[in-house]
This record gives sequence, structure tokens and C-alpha cells, in this order.
Amino acid sequence: MTFLDVLFAPQVEEGPVTDKDIMQPGRSMVAAGYALYGSATMIVLSSGNGVNGFMLDPAIGEFVLTDDNMKIKPRGKIFSINEGYAQYWDNAVKDYIHKKKYPEEGKSPYGARYIGSMVADMHRTIKYGGIFLYPAHSKSPKGKLRLMYECNPMAYLVTQAGGLATTGKEMILDVIPTNVHDRCPVVMGSTEDVNEYLECVKLHQK
Repeated sequence: MTFLDVLFAPQVEEGPVTDKDIMQPGRSMVAAGYALYGSATMIVLSSGNGVNGFMLDPAIGEFVLTDDNMKIKPRGKIFSINEGYAQYWDNAVKDYIHKKKYPEEGKSPYGARYIGSMVADMHRTIKYGGIFLYPAHSKSPKGKLRLMYECNPMAYLVTQAGGLATTGKEMILDVIPTNVHDRCPVVMGSTEDVNEYLECVKLHQK
């Protein structure tokens, strides 16, 4: 799996471009995408006008548009998180996942799916809805995934597909990096699912 993201080149009056010149928030991105490799090869791209998927056709050696104008459902039926870190989660994450597994009477529990690859887990989320979480916890207080080359490109795609992408405190695309390798908490997917998580965050801040 591979990410790509594109930023506008900074206006540099003289000298080479430095790390400081590319410390831009995700809102400055003009394009993003990812590639999936397996029994088939697929590229999912956005240049700011929706999200489209292209499958490699080996017979002609070209990528063919197979998923036009991809959209995330407002609500899904799947949550994706590494439950091996459950003992380190904060109370908001624990509460949210508990509600997904043991919902109130009359509602169905969510299915749990976790591949361990952000691209694969998020491709499923974009296709079928739901929520992907890689939150900060006591062992990784700043999160685990890299802001500039993992979180931002996926947040850009999710937003273009009609979903939400947050750290739990702010939209991922609004985070201003201080280092190329900054880490970032991640909660993204269907709008209703992400907003429900944010309600849990607010509840536990009181």
C-alpha cells in the first residue's frame, strides 16, 4: 500500500526549499491518493473534485476508471481499531467502542474489522462506511500514524468522499505540522459515526 499527497510549492525568494517550507496543514493539499496491491492493483485519487478509483487492466497495461465519484455512507456498520491496545485507551475511546459492541436495546452491534494497514482498512471504510480509529493512548500520547504522509492524504480523500477526519480535538486537515515526521491521532469515516465518537469525547471532558 502506498500514499501520495501534493502540496503547492512555496514561494521561495532564494535558496533551496527546506523542511520549514513544506510545514503546511492538509488544507493546503491539492491532490492525494493511495495504491492497493494484491490480486488486483488499484489507485484511488482526488484532485479536489471528488474521489475516483482506477483498476489496472493487465490486458492493456492501463488503469481503467472502475469506481466513479466514490462516497462514504453517512453511517456504516463496521468499526476498525486495534483492540490489543484497549488497556491504554482513554475513557472516551473505551466508551465509544463499548457502545458499538453492546448497543442499547433495539440496535444491532457493529462488526469489527481490523487489517492493520491503514490503506486497506480505510479503503473498506470508504467503500462500505463505518469508522476507523487509531487514537492517542497512554503508550502513544501523540498517536502513531504520521501526519504529513499518512493522516493528511487519507483525511483529504475521506473529506472529498463526504466523510470526516479528526484527531478528536480538531480536523486533521487543520493540524499545522512542526516536523515532517509528526504523529497524529486518527478517527475518520462516516460522518454520523465520527460525530458520535466526538460526542463521547465531549461527554468525558465534562
